[in-house]
Amino acid sequence: MKGFAVLGVGKAGWVEKERPICGPLDAICRPIALSLCTSDVHWVEDEDGAHRNGLVMGHEGVGEVMEVGSLVKDFKPGDLVIVPAVTPNWSDVASQAGYSVHSGGLFGGLAFSKKGGMFAEFFHVNDADGNLVHLPEGMDLGVASMVSDMMPTGFHGCELAEIEFGDTVCIIGIGPVGLMAVRAAVLSGASRVFGVGTRPDCIKVAKEYGATDFISYKDGPLDKQVRELTNKRGVDKVIIAGGTNDTFAEAIKMLKPGGKIGNVNYLDKGEYIKIPRVAWGLGMGHKQINGGLMYGGRLKIEKMVSMINYGRVDPAPLVTHRFEGLDALPEMLQLMLDKPADLIKTVATIKW
Repeated sequence: MKGFAVLGVGKAGWVEKERPICGPLDAICRPIALSLCTSDVHWVEDEDGAHRNGLVMGHEGVGEVMEVGSLVKDFKPGDLVIVPAVTPNWSDVASQAGYSVHSGGLFGGLAFSKKGGMFAEFFHVNDADGNLVHLPEGMDLGVASMVSDMMPTGFHGCELAEIEFGDTVCIIGIGPVGLMAVRAAVLSGASRVFGVGTRPDCIKVAKEYGATDFISYKDGPLDKQVRELTNKRGVDKVIIAGGTNDTFAEAIKMLKPGGKIGNVNYLDKGEYIKIPRVAWGLGMGHKQINGGLMYGGRLKIEKMVSMINYGRVDPAPLVTHRFEGLDALPEMLQLMLDKPADLIKTVATIKW
């Protein structure tokens, strides 16, 4: 089979791979919709990513089941399925402890980053009954692709920040994950929601999702802007969905004592994160930082689907660029690298 893979720093292209083998608990799928993630871009740009050379990318999309293992109960060939970006091994002790994303070791549940991903003619899904989700009849394939990663990651940021009714919340980065965090924060009861971003299209969607205020890093330190707009009180919660290692310092400074930070931003550079001593309350300010990768697996993703089905969330505005065919992946990647102002997410639909 062919797959779209990392070929070196700044390079990606088509490679020939062996078709994956289906284990007794697993499924083999072919993609019918695919979306590129910023993580795929990080893979291509990573100067320390030599170990990924030849590794097929992709972890967001919808598939058709082609083959299932002998022990799979809930899926059969021909089923259309949403495939989560994180596919844990649900019998692992880490899953039993509540950290399924780390089944098999740190980030072990992110199986597509180890065995190869979905940007291929066929891809393997481990523990099919625990990870696949039936595609609801009539659901747009672009919307369904957002349920793989963007929606659960944004929602998990709110869980990590433990947003409560009436909270004032700042969401740093209103790309696709941050936009989903905006909607999740509003659904969780946030009263005032600051969005940090400059792109007009993202600001428009954030307003539709319920954001009340917008600030830009171009206008000075974020913490100073937030404190000025809150009469120096700061915010109850911060969700970090973009920025750099230095963003944590600003988040700590804008946070009230007893506040919480939920980080779902992938930090791909640098050795350390700096925490400002005084702003952190000299280590005793009860300012908490929680960071985590989205949960993955069938149960949580089915709940995301239910929220879409009943009109609580509409991820459709995230999909700004649509393509057709597996061969569109190089063009989609270049678009992600170029980052035009009107880009939020790309989706390609594939007909076999």
